[in-house]
Amino acid sequence: MNLAQAIELANAFALPGFLVDDASLDDERRKNEEAISLLSAAWWEAPAGSEPFSFDLVRQLADRNRPTCDSYGADRLRDAPTPNLQRSLPAHDLIRGVAWMQNRPVEDVAKTAGPDARDLNMAYVEAPVGGTVCGFDIETTTRDPSRGYIINMGIAFMDLTPTASPHDGHTAYFGLPPIYEDAGVPLTEIHHITWADVKGKKPFRSDRRAQEALLAAFKTYPLMAHNASFEDSWLQLHLDGYAEARKAGEVVLIDSRDICRRIDPDVRSLPRESAPAALEHWAKRRGTLKAGESEVHLGLDDVFLMLSTVQAEFTERNLFPGQREEAERKAAAKARKTGSKRKKA
Repeated sequence: MNLAQAIELANAFALPGFLVDDASLDDERRKNEEAISLLSAAWWEAPAGSEPFSFDLVRQLADRNRPTCDSYGADRLRDAPTPNLQRSLPAHDLIRGVAWMQNRPVEDVAKTAGPDARDLNMAYVEAPVGGTVCGFDIETTTRDPSRGYIINMGIAFMDLTPTASPHDGHTAYFGLPPIYEDAGVPLTEIHHITWADVKGKKPFRSDRRAQEALLAAFKTYPLMAHNASFEDSWLQLHLDGYAEARKAGEVVLIDSRDICRRIDPDVRSLPRESAPAALEHWAKRRGTLKAGESEVHLGLDDVFLMLSTVQAEFTERNLFPGQREEAERKAAAKARKTGSKRKKA
């Protein structure tokens, strides 16, 4: 499929329910998802203001793809490739997030990190952090945002200081198509969300009030999430205006998983298969989750856990204002005391 064909497919008139057999449904899904990937790439690569189409076209095709996936069966797509889910944030987004927390020019952070952010671990500890961030987490019915639905979200704010607590937390549930009343909510074994939780709720895509409030928050405060590329992928296809704000530079992203991977020395010494940068494991190492406790996998609970764990990690690394100076003062005092003892000996 080329771009012209993808645009034609996205603009084509679709008859809901016209496809009924599995082969036709799966073929339609594959074509839709390939087109979404092509359209997204072309839109992002085009200079701002010169995009060949509105990003609404991409979101609308994703909206059209979801009922097709519902009819085919969400459980049957669990192991299918996820072409519209990012694996990580681009290097320039990671660099920009660090620059925001340190109140430094992006160019200064990039000089240390390198254009591919290979040495971003060094930039993280070059300067103290501060400001207020917006913690955000979602629970969904699938991994790929072009197939499933946002059914729960949590949002809270926190100042980056060693004693702050998350504040103004809010959680919400969102509805699903009626087919899931009998089929059951997908991935319920992970997030434990059932039909009773979402019954009668507005779907996220049609909840204008929630969408407007979230977009306003993300334009005001940096969006911090654990594995932020997941939230970013979903918001692009589910939150009207988000992709446009991202491209215009109005949204700053901070990935707490990247913070863990870059500055927690334990990550490098632990086996990769133990998932040391997973929020639950990181939180246990930093003491924000006790032994025997587990990550809840619900939006607001996970936001509180993430923000507290980031705070604990920054405290451990002396990255809050005044901490580094105090650590250096204590180290100097200790060195003087040791030197004095050696002279006496």
